[in-house]
Amino acid sequence: MSNLPRRKFLQQTTLATAGLSLSGSLLANPISIFGANDRLNFAVIGCNGMGWSNMQAHLKLPNVSCVALADVDQRVLDRRAGELQKMTGKVPKLYTDYRKLLENKDIDVVIIGTPDHWHCLNMVDALQAGKHVYVEKPLANSIEECNVMLKAANASDKLVQVGQWQRSGQQYDEAIKYVQSGKLGQIRLVKCWAYQGWMNPVPEKPNTTPPLGVDYAMWLGPAPERPFNENRFHFNFRWFWDYAGGLMTDWGVHELDIALFAMGAKAPKSILASGGKLAYPDDASETPDTLQTVYEFDNYNLLWEHATGIDGGPYGRTEGIAFIGNNGTLVVNRGGWEVIPEGHRVDGEWKTKIDRVDLSRPEGNALENHAKNFVDAIRNNDKSALACGVETGSVAAITAHMGNIAYKTGKKIYWDAASGSFQDPEADALVSARYNNGWELPKV
Repeated sequence: MSNLPRRKFLQQTTLATAGLSLSGSLLANPISIFGANDRLNFAVIGCNGMGWSNMQAHLKLPNVSCVALADVDQRVLDRRAGELQKMTGKVPKLYTDYRKLLENKDIDVVIIGTPDHWHCLNMVDALQAGKHVYVEKPLANSIEECNVMLKAANASDKLVQVGQWQRSGQQYDEAIKYVQSGKLGQIRLVKCWAYQGWMNPVPEKPNTTPPLGVDYAMWLGPAPERPFNENRFHFNFRWFWDYAGGLMTDWGVHELDIALFAMGAKAPKSILASGGKLAYPDDASETPDTLQTVYEFDNYNLLWEHATGIDGGPYGRTEGIAFIGNNGTLVVNRGGWEVIPEGHRVDGEWKTKIDRVDLSRPEGNALENHAKNFVDAIRNNDKSALACGVETGSVAAITAHMGNIAYKTGKKIYWDAASGSFQDPEADALVSARYNNGWELPKV
C-alpha cells in the first residue's frame, strides 16, 4: 500500500478529483437511516488494543458485522482476521493503509483504535468518506487537533462517539446525580487519580529495523521521523510525547470527564502542575511517572494525581474521583460509589450531616453499554443521544492537555476562554499540532 502523505494520496482518489470538501461530501453521501433490522457494517482502523476490544463489544449487538480491518502491522491484521473468522464465520477485507479502507462503500461505521497522534487524521478522513466514527480516547494529541475534530464533526451529518466509556457506567450516572443533588453541600475540592502499580520501568532498548510486515513509515505518519524502537511501538507509545501524553491523557480523560460533567464545568481558570520521572528516573519513557495537577475553577479546585508502581491511591482505591463537600465526600470508581459523611456534635452527641451511602457496585458492562448507545444513536440518527460525543471528548482531552502544558512549562498558566489561548507564548506554542513527513493537519 502507498505511503504517500495524506495530501498527495487524496489527490489520487475520486473524492479529491471530484473536488469534494466536507460540505461536498455530505451531498455525495446523503443521510442513511438504519432501522433495527438493517445491518451496520463496521471496520476497524488500528486493531491491536482498544480498537479490537471496541469492535468485540459492538459485535455483541444484533445486526452488526465487521467487514474490514486496517493496521500497519500485518501480524496484527492476520491475527485479528483469524479471530474474526472464528467468531463470525466471515473473512474481513484487510488493508495496511486506512485511506484505502475508507474508499470501501460497504462500510457504514469506522472504529479508530490507532495511537493518539493519528486520531485527528483518521477521524476527519472517515467523516469526509461518509462514515460514522467511534474514536478511542483521548480524542487527540493536541488542543488544536481537538478543535479541528470538533469542527469536522459539527460540519458532518455523521455521528461520532468518543471511547470514554465510563460515561455509560451505571455507577457514574448514579454518582453524578447525587453530586448534582446538592446533598454534599459546597464542594470545595474534586480529586481525580490513577495509581498504576502494575506499571514497571520501560527498559532501554536499542533501535532496530522494523519487524517484517510493519509499515513503519505509515505508523509514524505525522510524528517526527525516528529510527524504529520497540519501546515506542504498540502499547508503550503512550509514554512518548511524539504520540501521546502519558497517564495524564491516557487515564486522565476518563476521570476528568466524570468530574467536569458532574460539576458542570468546561474550562479551568488556571493550571499548575508538578512532578516528573520520580519512580523510574532512568527508564526509557519520556512522560512523567508521578504528577500532580491543580485546576482552578470558580469556588473549587480540581486535583489530578497519577503515579506508576504504586497501588495505594486515595481512599484505598487505585483510581477514582472524589467530590469533597462540606457535608461529606462521594467517591466513585470502576468498582462502584459510596458517600462518606462529615459529622459534628449536636448537644454533645455526634451526628452525621448526611446519611452514609454504602458502596453500590455497578451492574452490566459499561463498554458494551457504550457500544449499544452508539449503535442506537446511529439507528435513530440522533447526535443528542450519544453518551460521549465529540464536544464531551474534546472538553476532557483539552483539560488533560492543559495539565501537560503546565507541566512542560513549569508555570502556573491562565486560560482565557474568550480567546481560546493562554496568552503566554510558551504555553500557546504547545497548543498547536506539529505535523511532519509531508502530512498536514486537516483543514475543515
